[in-house]
Amino acid sequence: MSHQRSNLQKTMPQDGGPIGPWPRQVDCEGVIVPELRKQGAIALPLVAMNLAWFAKISVTTMFLGRLGELQLAGGSLGFCFANVTGLSVLAGLCGAMEPICGQAHGAGNYRLLRKTLVMGTILLLSAAVPISFLWLNIDKLLVLVGQKREIAAVARVYVAYLLPDLVVTAFLAPLKAYLSAQGVTLPILFSSVAALALHVPINVVLFKAWGLRGVSAAVWLTDLSTAFMLGSYVVVAERKRKKTEGPKEGGGWCDQKLGEWLQLLRLSGPCCFTTCLEWWCYEILILLTGKLPHSQRMISVLAVVFNFDYLLYAVMVSLATCASARVSNELGAGNSAASRMSARVCLGVSLVVGCLAGAAMAGSRGWWASLFSRDDGVVEGVRKMMLLMALVDVVNFPLAVCGGIARGTARPWLGVYANLCGFYLVALPLAAVLAFRVRLGVGGLLLGTLVGVCTTTALLLVLVLRTDWAEEGRKAQELVGGAGGAIGDGHIVFAEETKVEQA
Repeated sequence: MSHQRSNLQKTMPQDGGPIGPWPRQVDCEGVIVPELRKQGAIALPLVAMNLAWFAKISVTTMFLGRLGELQLAGGSLGFCFANVTGLSVLAGLCGAMEPICGQAHGAGNYRLLRKTLVMGTILLLSAAVPISFLWLNIDKLLVLVGQKREIAAVARVYVAYLLPDLVVTAFLAPLKAYLSAQGVTLPILFSSVAALALHVPINVVLFKAWGLRGVSAAVWLTDLSTAFMLGSYVVVAERKRKKTEGPKEGGGWCDQKLGEWLQLLRLSGPCCFTTCLEWWCYEILILLTGKLPHSQRMISVLAVVFNFDYLLYAVMVSLATCASARVSNELGAGNSAASRMSARVCLGVSLVVGCLAGAAMAGSRGWWASLFSRDDGVVEGVRKMMLLMALVDVVNFPLAVCGGIARGTARPWLGVYANLCGFYLVALPLAAVLAFRVRLGVGGLLLGTLVGVCTTTALLLVLVLRTDWAEEGRKAQELVGGAGGAIGDGHIVFAEETKVEQA
């Protein structure tokens, strides 16, 4: 009995729980700076990668604009539809890979890492099949919700030639999750920048040859080049890793067990709902804007404001991915105290960056609108609304990081509960009342969104701060070590030993 206790104490660091004091062996001053360096090494390349992705969207929009007003409207509507019904769903499902891959990497369980990459790809390919049927009927759906037939017809052409992107994304998204969960983000950055450099000439060639169809095909061809580069990197890196592994740790690509599939599916649903609920909320705001007086001008105002918000979102989602990676890595390694430190540092960084992002948006309101419109009403509306949106983004940053921490602890359902309460029980009803009953217009929509985002953040922050990190460390060991035991720091911790320690 005493021997079991001593082994467990060596393997699982003692932790004071969610509210208790810091463990004596953790030097806060000595770990914060190294932790910041680790997070910077992960987050900064991801920020640049996401900015490259938004630049790709801007290039695509520019070529659509050169085709004419109808093609721009139809293509933009088609891309929006594809994002909401397809790409967001695949991105959400892929979020289930983050806790498993991150904790497996922390535990040195490379077999589980490889198997999760294969399972994630199969899962996304399976989800792409029903999504493709939905995309092929986009024109009927758009007409049903009141869109003009000619715009719906153009949107269908654009989405039809974007269909291969579902298959490409089913390979690309798992590769990115697989690497980022291990803190390997530079290959993602370099491949994204190289693909962006290819995106312009591909558009030029296909634009002249196929017009609208060519602009749409250029999107998935660019993504295909990114997937090819990342796939090549993974193959080379895994061959090098395999040489250093023993025969027991080698392989492990296609010998998935039922329990591993069930674990992935159990996490994929909440991850998907969390992502989609937030994306859909902002799309509903745009639809509500179309019901306001002077709707065309109001939609233009909101579109210009959201364009700046998209730039900040590149930073936001990178910090969230970084938080998920760092927390899951430390939990997988059995370092409960270090995972708590990583979570706290991530939250601190999100608060600072959120304030800086809000200040940047507020400071840019004087000239940002002039880049998109010369209409005085639009410019003035953007100046006012960017102040409100700046406040929303100050709160959005810690919200995103809290979601990343929840994924890192393999509890993505916390984000589902918080998003449902904050966005759909508070934000949207309050936004509709303020916009239409109180007649505050777009300002009412953003005010309602601000209250909803604050509510969501408060709920998720409470859940994160009440985390029992020692318990999450034990769960992580079970997740990456199988039913019989968990691997951490070179020792095997059996379930019986955990029960003895709890007793």
